[in-house]
Amino acid sequence: MPNSTAAQTRLLSRLPLLLTLISSLLFVSGCGLFGTHKKVQVPQLLTPLADADTPRLISEVNRLASVYSIHGKVDILFEDTSFAEAGIAEKYRQADGTVTIQRPGQVYLVIKVPFIATDIAQMTSNGETFRVAVLQGDEKYRRFVKGTNSATYEKLDMNGTQPETNKKRMMNAKQTVSALSNLRPQHLTDALMFSAIPAPAQSGLTYIRSEFYQEEIDNRPRAKASVRVVRGYYLLEEMSQPQSGEAHLLRRFWFDRVNGVRLARLQSFDNQGLLITDVSYWDEKPFSDAGQLLPSRIEITRPHDHYKLSIAYQAPPTVELNKEYRPEAFILENRWQLPEVDLDARQRNKATVSP
Repeated sequence: MPNSTAAQTRLLSRLPLLLTLISSLLFVSGCGLFGTHKKVQVPQLLTPLADADTPRLISEVNRLASVYSIHGKVDILFEDTSFAEAGIAEKYRQADGTVTIQRPGQVYLVIKVPFIATDIAQMTSNGETFRVAVLQGDEKYRRFVKGTNSATYEKLDMNGTQPETNKKRMMNAKQTVSALSNLRPQHLTDALMFSAIPAPAQSGLTYIRSEFYQEEIDNRPRAKASVRVVRGYYLLEEMSQPQSGEAHLLRRFWFDRVNGVRLARLQSFDNQGLLITDVSYWDEKPFSDAGQLLPSRIEITRPHDHYKLSIAYQAPPTVELNKEYRPEAFILENRWQLPEVDLDARQRNKATVSP
């Protein structure tokens, strides 16, 4: 028992030290767990978020797709995304334009030099073929391009050498004309006048609704620069019927849910699932005398064609809606006697020459 008594005595003598050590550990841990930290700014979730079922989303798409024709003046910004600052994005920072679009797939676009009544280019599509007249630049760069909407062409290259003494100016002119020559007017109809969603029983297509949240720059009026927010979306995906066990995503509609339901974005895909067109819609305003709410700013991105096209209607109340235009209004004639480039003929000749 003497050993037991001695051990107890030693334990009691060390108890104050153990209590002090435990108290210190708890204090340090408490500071780490419950102490005051520096506040960190996190993106705000925008509210209120509207609720909508699939029929409601389809109804909103078909409301926008009910417009038969549009005619109005626009501001156009073209960016060649294959370069940081090149082509028309540098030479024509912003241009004036007049656009006429009519279903199915008809368009006439005139692009002008800002503040000067001089045409840069004119282009049309009748739904099957397109024509582009490039009217600015040096004489050897002006031309009249013809092709088929459904065909796939290589990007046009410019012929001729460039003198080193004026390389930058010539490169800008060359890239400007090249960009215009490769712009396809039917891409406007796909973005500004997309197809309605038919009844699933008739089309055989499947539609899937889901919820999505995205952190992005706050683009609301009077928002501070570079402030980021979290915006809630509904996604409505249009799927083909499975063939050989595989379905294909055709279109994806993005609906902004903040303070209502608004179509904000439309993505189109090919049979391999590649993103063909990415269109964003902004600033719904009353159009024409009828006051129909439509997007007043549209941004079209063609990732595989390496360009982005931004269009803003200058005066939405003056835009004409649902007027009937004759089919010949969408066939551009080469009245300038420009050198003609037939893309279909070029493709046929290339196929004949290739081994």
